[in-house]
Amino acid sequence: MEITGKIGALIGNKGGQVWSLEPTASVYDAIAMMAEKRVGALLVMQGGQLLGIVSERDYARKVILQGRSSHETPVAEIMSSPVLTVTPENTVGECMHLVTEKRIRHLPVMENGRVTGMVSIGDLVNWVISEQQQTIRHLETFISGMAS
Repeated sequence: MEITGKIGALIGNKGGQVWSLEPTASVYDAIAMMAEKRVGALLVMQGGQLLGIVSERDYARKVILQGRSSHETPVAEIMSSPVLTVTPENTVGECMHLVTEKRIRHLPVMENGRVTGMVSIGDLVNWVISEQQQTIRHLETFISGMAS
């Protein structure tokens, strides 16, 4: 089954809210912001430029397991960089392939050199489920129309 739908449409439905912080922010501030915003990753930006991404996974692997202080470690030291990005023209299927192949959970959406949104693996899965439910409804309508 081909997974259709453009990331631009997904962002349009979800909203383009992007949470970010500067590279000098502490890891503690990043984790606090993730908890407050109920997200699993934040973009690391400076002057509108995307420098990296920091996630709960980065925190667990690069701070906790290494015995570092979250209050004293800047996010620049643990962020993932360079960041794999997509455009609004990429399909949901292409993005599902990327997150699976690269074993990542978040994809910033870039358009004309600026971040316009971010999609998570959860956003992609929800899109696929919604698309499948719509297909099922269409098939049910078609079948019930044939039975009449």
